Amino acid sequence: LADQPLMQSVVADLALESEAATALALRLAGAVDRGETELLRLALPASKYLVCKRTPTVVAEAMECLGGNGYVEESGLPRLYREAPLNSIWEGSGNVTALDVLRAVTKEPDSVEAVLQEIDAAAGVDSWFDRARTELRTELRSREQRTARRLAELLALCLQGSLLLRHAPEEVSTAFVSSRFLPDGPWRTAGTLPAAAHTEALLGRVSPRR
Repeated sequence: LADQPLMQSVVADLALESEAATALALRLAGAVDRGETELLRLALPASKYLVCKRTPTVVAEAMECLGGNGYVEESGLPRLYREAPLNSIWEGSGNVTALDVLRAVTKEPDSVEAVLQEIDAAAGVDSWFDRARTELRTELRSREQRTARRLAELLALCLQGSLLLRHAPEEVSTAFVSSRFLPDGPWRTAGTLPAAAHTEALLGRVSPRR
């Protein structure tokens, strides 16, 4: 199945999601080690919101890739699928986490500056990413509770985009930015990468045998 173009697009998309989440987690872990409390105060809840919301979808797609073999208990994926929603239930639901983001934006301006500095480190590298940066600043000014989830998601996506643009190979960063920062929003299903995405290169990063 991994040799079929459509399946390759799905797996490559899942690989992008995994790499972006991993890069973000490692950056935040480094911030803990270095005591970057201002960055963590805002980046941590935003990152938790996005990654926890994406996890069940990623696991479900992985199960579907394996078909019946992914559905049976012996594969281990059903356990992961059952446990995935717990990430956004224990230690704060999606709404609680999004409100924590809004609280940090409202009461701790130093955290906003720290996050924007981190994101702006990749300014000028990609036009789609720069548009998202501009949109994020607009969302940060609104500070409305009803849009707290949108703010948390966009903030975390911008952090991921900045990290990948600076530290990942070009085929990874361009595929991520072009698929996650669409004009009509990031709502999409796995495997809908732009035609120009280098799926073979993305697959090679997660499939050494290829």
